[in-house]
Amino acid sequence: MPEFFNVLAPDAAFGALKPMLKSSVGMEVVPVSEALGRVTAADIHSPEDLPAFPRSSMDGYSVRSRDTFGASEGLPAYLDLAGEVPMGESANVRISVGQAAKAYTGGMLAEGADAVVMVERTQALDETAIEVLRAVAPGENVVQVGEDVGKGDVILPKSSVIRPQDIGGLLALGITHIDVCRKPRVGIISTGDELVPPGTQVGAGQIRDINTYTIAALIEQVGGKPIPVALAPDDFDAQRNAAVEGLAACDALVFSAGSSVSSRDLTADVINSLGEPGVIVHGISIKPGKPTVIGLVNGKPVFGLPGNPVSAMIVFHLIVRPAIYQMSGHDSAPNSASCEATITRDISSVAGREDYVPVRIKHDSGQVQAIPVFGKSNLIYMLVRSDGIVKVPLDRSGLYAGDMVDVRLF
Repeated sequence: MPEFFNVLAPDAAFGALKPMLKSSVGMEVVPVSEALGRVTAADIHSPEDLPAFPRSSMDGYSVRSRDTFGASEGLPAYLDLAGEVPMGESANVRISVGQAAKAYTGGMLAEGADAVVMVERTQALDETAIEVLRAVAPGENVVQVGEDVGKGDVILPKSSVIRPQDIGGLLALGITHIDVCRKPRVGIISTGDELVPPGTQVGAGQIRDINTYTIAALIEQVGGKPIPVALAPDDFDAQRNAAVEGLAACDALVFSAGSSVSSRDLTADVINSLGEPGVIVHGISIKPGKPTVIGLVNGKPVFGLPGNPVSAMIVFHLIVRPAIYQMSGHDSAPNSASCEATITRDISSVAGREDYVPVRIKHDSGQVQAIPVFGKSNLIYMLVRSDGIVKVPLDRSGLYAGDMVDVRLF
């Protein structure tokens, strides 16, 4: 049996890989309407002023502000109506001394006007004249040309994550397509003689492959593009051939199973056979998930996750997730959704390793409780019945019932 591996803390393990990862795997052009969550590949500049014309921010009347100076309810200013500027049309009305024109929110001002009086601050005398009951200053209730954004301004810097409001802002400027960082293609190889496709009737000693699909969903959830490559037996040549195929088509590769210390577990050997530098880390100080492999082959990361579903999912969140975010153009992985809760049972651990325990969230009398879901790491329904995970830090020998904990939500 091979000698047991040396382990690193999860942060140190990812830290060993991080400087070697690409900050982007390429660029592609996508419609703005489909760009939510994508990362800009370059600075985006405004092609025009927004707004492109002086716009009223209120329903009311376009006026020359100087014609309203001194106006009050006791001594109103009297203005003649010169017409109106309909919504969606150019200003076909010019006002002069002592005149006003009807204005609408978002519409153009009449030519010659420099302010808008709110309709609530006026009173109609008849169809041809109004009283102005309060003075307005120059520019009051007017959105000026370029006040929102000026032509040539950087509206979204490189590495910005597109949000719903960004989509609206881009489309308001007529920008319908943008350059974004391409989604990393992440190949998945599940290994084991015992594995069969999920739709297969299992025989004695066989189990259905679920990790390919669980890992694919996790990759998609964090912005990658999952590429199932193969269901490979416990055979070096078969696994190596699958890995060569996966690396040729993908930007990263994930092995499921085959990372623990056993004569049948070949992931580390396969990675070392593929190219330089090969295996960087073999083993991280966590439970579950200790027999994790992290490697790099000709600039592409290769991960060997434990085969047990709980272990695989926890290691994915700690190691693979931040790698995919970095390769997607993000400056760093966003914080996972979390909540504070009171742990309801003692959790034992061993100082010097991080323990991750699935928990179920319960709300009781206004208090958020985290109920540990104990079980073996090869039981997928531990995760199905859980809402998140709780970490026992390296320097703790456990948690006590009643402790406040941070729950990383699934």
